[in-house]
Formats: sequence, C-alpha cells, structure tokens
Amino acid sequence: MTKKTLTSAQQTMRAALVSRRKVLQSATAVGAAGLSAPLFVKNAFSSSGELNLLMWSDEFPDPVIPNFEKASGIKVNQTPFSQNEEQINKLQATGGEGFDLCQPTCNRAPQYKDLAVLAPFDTNKLKHMSDLVGSMLESSQKLWTWEDGLYHLPHCWGSEALSYRTDLYKGDVANLSYGSLWDDDVKGHTQGRGHSFLLGIGLWWDASGKMPSNRMLDGYKDEASFKKLWDPILAFAIEHKSWVKQFWDSADNTKSGLMENDVWIGQTWDGPPLKLKSEGKPVNYTSPKEGAIVWLDGLSQMKAAKNIDQIYEFINYLHTPEVAALVAEGSGYNPVVTGGDALTSENFKKNFQEAYPGDALKNVWPWPAEPAWYAEIRSQYVDQFKAA
Repeated sequence: MTKKTLTSAQQTMRAALVSRRKVLQSATAVGAAGLSAPLFVKNAFSSSGELNLLMWSDEFPDPVIPNFEKASGIKVNQTPFSQNEEQINKLQATGGEGFDLCQPTCNRAPQYKDLAVLAPFDTNKLKHMSDLVGSMLESSQKLWTWEDGLYHLPHCWGSEALSYRTDLYKGDVANLSYGSLWDDDVKGHTQGRGHSFLLGIGLWWDASGKMPSNRMLDGYKDEASFKKLWDPILAFAIEHKSWVKQFWDSADNTKSGLMENDVWIGQTWDGPPLKLKSEGKPVNYTSPKEGAIVWLDGLSQMKAAKNIDQIYEFINYLHTPEVAALVAEGSGYNPVVTGGDALTSENFKKNFQEAYPGDALKNVWPWPAEPAWYAEIRSQYVDQFKAA
C-alpha cells in the first residue's frame, strides 16, 4: 500500500513510530533500577478524594498507581477489563455511572461516540499536552474532536504481531508471516483472537497477491465490501480451526498459552510476550513481513464523573516522562510522552529494536477507525469461526 492510501491519522501514527526509533537511537538510559524508585510529583495535588478508573488490566503496572496515591492522597478504585467489547458492554449497562475515566482504543471512536456517555476534557486543566508526542496527540484529535471538544487523550501505544517460543517453534524466524500461523508443522499449537486471526489471514493473502484488498482497508468501506473479503477468509479459518490451540482474550492467558498451554506461535499484543522475554523466558515477539498492527490506547472522561479535580491530577501525573517510562517498562507497551523513551531501561530498548527490526516501523498497519456497523458484523464472523 502506498502512502497515498493512508488516512491522515494513520500517517501521523506511522510518523510517530518512525520518530520513536530516532529517539531511541539518541536516548541516554537511566536503567530500570531508577524507574522502580518512588516518584515525587512536582505539581501540587489534591490532598484527598478518590478516582474511579475503568482500565485495561495491564496498562497501569506497579508502582504507577501506588506512587500516585502516595503523592496525592487520592485513592484510585480500579476496575480492570481485557477487551474493548468488555468495556463497551460495561458502559452500556451502567450508562457510565460509577466511573470517572475509561480507556478506549483510538480507532473505536465511532462506537464510543454512539454510547453518548463521555464528556469533553477541559484542556485548560491539562498541564502537559505540549509534552505529548505530537503525532500521537494528533491521532486522538482527528478521531475524537467532536462537536464540543476533545474526548480522548493518549496513554500508551502498542502493536499486534507474532510471538513465539524460541525453544519450541522451528520455523524460519527470519521470514515470519501471518501465514506462518497456518503452516503444517504448527498445527494445534497457535493462539490468537478470533478477529485478529481473520485479519491476519487477509493481510497475508493481500501481501502474497492471493486476494488484493488494499491491505484489508477495502473491508471498511461498507458491509458488502466487508463480506466480499471476509467470506473466503472465514472459510479458510474454519477449515484450519484445528491449527488453533487457544483463543486468547487477555494479557494473562496470552502468557499462560505460551508458558503452560503448549502454544508455539501466535498473533498477540506486544506487552505480554515482551514481559515474559524481559523475565528471561524463552519467548520472542517480532513484526511479520506484512507489518505489525498498531493501536493507541487512551483516556476518556465520563459524563457521569464525580471526581473532576482528581481526573486532572491523575492525567497530569501520567503525562510526565518519568511516569510514561514506568508505564512502558512495566507493561511492555510504549510511551506517548516526549522524553519517556530516554528513561526506559536498556533491556526495554533492546526488546523494542528486536520487535521492529530493519524497516519494520515503515511497514506498520495502523488499525483504522471502525464504522458503527463494523463491530457487529465482525463479531458475527468471529462467532462462526469459534463455533466451527
């Protein structure tokens, strides 16, 4: 796909990833030991109160929240989830009541707008917006600036590519493809999410010339275009269902698949396998030749929020380089604050370089904005795949 086929938001995301490599190459490390020390927030905090956070289960690793609570006196009540669908369902059921902040993925903007449970940020209260990586902030602004303001701020970014057991997977690691998940010698030993498996097949077929699809972007045009592309993909996936050892749905069972459930290779997020790799486990994570699938997770304020001052204290804390580095180091995902890269450990930088070798950052696939109709029809295809 040429650059002309990318949306503006996708171009800015790609620019951010390329610029991140430049930061890494010039960064001076302070080491992981320094990151684990308690952080003292320079700005004045509220001395009491609480914050109700609906959060991705692995994006606020210790000591991010404990340090905030200690420095601010604000108690953070955590409600974790593992998939956007789980978060959306919870917000639909509650109307957003009981939460102050939630964590949408950037490309889900149309779905969250339809929920009508969010409120715009008061950007005058955000002390570090200028410190966010410009193109990451622009990605939020392009999709989440609605009639009365900005509804989304970046928190961290990551990717979905291939993870594998270095001691069990015997394929050609120098020539990995999403098609590697369907090789005969890994039958019964792969893992992925249902919709990710299907997308990966499409990207593989597009790159190999089997099914031209504008890198699967044609499937976002309308339902007829979606069905034209996804019908043969679904048929292939059902025929090869026996290749799948497990469908993962969280960071934890991604890890357990690799370490306990005889998974040799899978299509996964970056954070869980990179965490295992950092712990010395025989696991690696890297981009296939079709390109890593890139996402940006953020923070959104609830219309029903009760603890407004605490919301801004928390966001202003998160959007400092020191805390962005803590988030990255503990989760395996990547910082969105300028200078955060320089404060990550040498091990984190090494893992990043190995996850995106060579020109991999120029070949990423930024997850497009999903139209309102897209989630429902995709779920139908996933259900058929899993039930087969």
